[in-house]
Amino acid sequence: MVVKGLKLGLNRLTLIGSLALTATTFLVSMPSVQSQGTGTVSIDGSSTVYPVTEAVAEEFQKQKQGKVKVTVGISGTGGGFKKFCAGQTDISNASRPILAKEMEACKSAGIQYIELPVAYDALTVVVNPANNWAKSLTVAELKKIWEPAAQGKITNWSQVRQGFPNAPLKLYGAGPDSGTFDYFTEAINGKSGAMRFCEVDPKIGDR
Repeated sequence: MVVKGLKLGLNRLTLIGSLALTATTFLVSMPSVQSQGTGTVSIDGSSTVYPVTEAVAEEFQKQKQGKVKVTVGISGTGGGFKKFCAGQTDISNASRPILAKEMEACKSAGIQYIELPVAYDALTVVVNPANNWAKSLTVAELKKIWEPAAQGKITNWSQVRQGFPNAPLKLYGAGPDSGTFDYFTEAINGKSGAMRFCEVDPKIGDR
């Protein structure tokens, strides 16, 4: 999470059935930290961090007895940073570290911030309940499935591992503004943003 004046974000990979552990953070702007008498606090960014932020926002508003309104949006980590560095939000939820280009955008706009790690979450690869053969997948197999070079070539489970059945391979993933997307592509394909086409599911990355 990133709050104006605060900088948030870490990601760590541990391959054990689930794919990885990532640190979720808040970025808080310094003006927000310094002016606590504000009547509205605007938050946006990662859907992964949203449940935590929403719960905190509700409790905070109760404590303030309606004197402060907190809005929490979900535009993805990248989308949240765009708004944050444009001065449109006070706090930015993030499920990855802020990028150098985003730091520069904030700097150019005069946005100072503090980064606050708030939690670790697991990034997990799941299969359809009807899939009873993919009990585990290696990093190499995941790359074979998801890398850009697989586009139009790896379309069947039988191509992933010898012994897997002749069954169509259909992929669903997070959108490009998602920190989940950024981290997964970097950890599996070696470059953030490098991935074959797949159907985007807005729910992926939420939990």
